[in-house]
Amino acid sequence: MTASPSTLLAEPCAAEQCAAARVGAVLFRNRGWLPVFFLAVPLFWPIGTGEWQARMSTLNWAVGLSLVLGGEAIRLAGVAAAGTVTRRRSRAVQRLVTYGAFAWSRNPLYNGNFLIWIGFATIAGIAWFVPIAAVIFAIEYSLIVRYEEGVLESIFGEEYLEYKRRTPRWLPRPPVSDALPDEVRYDWTEAWRSELSTFAQYAVLVVAFLGKPLVL
Repeated sequence: MTASPSTLLAEPCAAEQCAAARVGAVLFRNRGWLPVFFLAVPLFWPIGTGEWQARMSTLNWAVGLSLVLGGEAIRLAGVAAAGTVTRRRSRAVQRLVTYGAFAWSRNPLYNGNFLIWIGFATIAGIAWFVPIAAVIFAIEYSLIVRYEEGVLESIFGEEYLEYKRRTPRWLPRPPVSDALPDEVRYDWTEAWRSELSTFAQYAVLVVAFLGKPLVL
């Protein structure tokens, strides 16, 4: 379902003002830069046979690309349900999306991002980096989500808290019901259009990883 807030200037609630949420607010506004670390290390880490060196293989590519494709499928489902509101950088939230991918998990786009980043780390063949990347991702995005949850609670109040009670934050769970209001439609065309720049980034990364053995 969707809902519109009575005002986009709702006073911040306690959840939005806590220390973790304030740190998350900074990360939220700059989250476009967060993938740099997760991608720079796999791209520039040297290839070799040593214990700490990268070992690229056909298996790494198969597993890694599967994770990337799976993560992007989750992202597309989320964008198709929520629309371009997922690209916002401000506190202004016009509607609460609780259907589709958002009925399974409150953060489907971030779940998709996690699989994508881990997928590229897997392609790079740096086994030791994968768990480190997972931990750093968990810390950064847990703080971002604390901020987003505070904003949604400030704006939507009890309606958001009810959604929060029935829908897991991270691990997807089948919803009891995913019935859509008559006015709600999935916009897959807009989702694909919105993700075009993301697809271009994937293409550049794949080419870069393919060329890495020739450079390093």
